[in-house]
Amino acid sequence: MSSTEHDERYRAISAKDTRFDGQFVTAVRSTGIYCRPSCPARTPKPENVTFYPTSAAAHEAGYRACKRCLPEAAPGSPAWNVRGDAAARAMRLIAAGVVEQEGVPGLARRLGYSPRHLTRLLTGELGAGPLALARAHRAHTARMLLVGTDLPISEVAFSAGFASIRQCNDTIREVFEMTPGELRAKRRRSPGTPSSGGSQGAIDLLLPHRTPMDADGVFAWMAARALPGVESATATSFARHLRMPGGPAHFEIRQTAEGQLRLRATVTRLADLAPLVSTARRLFDLDADPAAVDEALSGHPELAALVTALPGIRVPGAADPHEMLIRAMVGQQITVAAARTALTALAEQLGERTPDGGLLFPTMAAIAEHGAEVLRGPAARIRAITGAAAALADGSLTLTVGDDAVAQRAALLAMPGIGPWTADYVRMRVLGDPDVFLPGDVAVRAGAAASGLPADPAPLTAWAARVAPWRSYLTAHLWRAAPVRPPRRRSTAKEPS
Repeated sequence: MSSTEHDERYRAISAKDTRFDGQFVTAVRSTGIYCRPSCPARTPKPENVTFYPTSAAAHEAGYRACKRCLPEAAPGSPAWNVRGDAAARAMRLIAAGVVEQEGVPGLARRLGYSPRHLTRLLTGELGAGPLALARAHRAHTARMLLVGTDLPISEVAFSAGFASIRQCNDTIREVFEMTPGELRAKRRRSPGTPSSGGSQGAIDLLLPHRTPMDADGVFAWMAARALPGVESATATSFARHLRMPGGPAHFEIRQTAEGQLRLRATVTRLADLAPLVSTARRLFDLDADPAAVDEALSGHPELAALVTALPGIRVPGAADPHEMLIRAMVGQQITVAAARTALTALAEQLGERTPDGGLLFPTMAAIAEHGAEVLRGPAARIRAITGAAAALADGSLTLTVGDDAVAQRAALLAMPGIGPWTADYVRMRVLGDPDVFLPGDVAVRAGAAASGLPADPAPLTAWAARVAPWRSYLTAHLWRAAPVRPPRRRSTAKEPS
């Protein structure tokens, strides 16, 4: 780390700046602990601190988590979406539970490396190898469940991805210098907060995030696109059924009267809880750095009013990458309402019912085999959708949160019926890429015209380059700024699906 970067981070911890929580941790040599940047404890001397990009790196260096500020309770780092390198892709896949499901060899295979080379790469870049990073993620999940739910400690261990209760106890004790019981005893329950647990695989917990947060905009987005039976949405909540590796799951994200976001979820297999929490966070873009985004965008006079009106705008993610591609392809060249109608029919006729009467979005195999019997429209478009579903089903096309952005885009564009708008829109939603712009989108162009920006794709693309690496958030603002849907005409895409 350069002296300039060290000085910048030291100024952040001196100011107790909460904007940097989750972006790095501060290890203090004189005490042997590491803290989040906003820790209220007395600021240590500059010569006594070392900054690490991850808590796992601090663990590996022999430090323990601060009992006062609990750095594991901070929102996740936005760097893993801003960056597209192997280290960032690995962090997204680790959060999705790949190490628990496939081991380090599976993680390495997805990234195109040998396990040994991946360990060297991550250790050099992040200060810890994949096993240590996964272990730190388990510790974070266990802490979250211990203080945020009433799940028995034995269920917390397996929900967090540990192989045994003893392994969980040892890790909690090593990282936090407390037993799981002692950690749970330190929690503070807010008045009116519901207790959790009582049924296997059920949680109700807080979703930390940086403010400001345009939650109203995300809930409105979800409500406009919710598929009956699969999803439901109100002005302050969104719920859906989802297929997880261990079986059907259901979750609800709701906004409290205090403006907090809470997650209520039920899974078939306890090990699916941690990946489900990660999915919910990606869906609502909760690891974003809204202060950095708003500051960058509002620096342009044309966008200042948009940012002032909607501070903390978010770019919704995807609950399931495969489903996202199908939804995007169905939504090409038609309105949001028409896409919702078509997708509802697809779900009702090809989806699977859950034990509680909910509906799961159809599998790719079901769409590949029977989609042509349900979908309506041009034959070429239907062949493209069922062909993409078949490729996803047989593995000839892969689509995950850990994909390389350039390779993912190229693979999608090689598929019949998938153009630049669809490939880029999927990259924005699935990878959480903050720097995607959609100049061919009619709603984007309408919003640009209403905001005093060029409305034609070429000059609009040139103008948008000045707000990199936050063009996805520019796209979101222009969607919201579009006054009304323009008259129907053929285009790369009518509206975001």
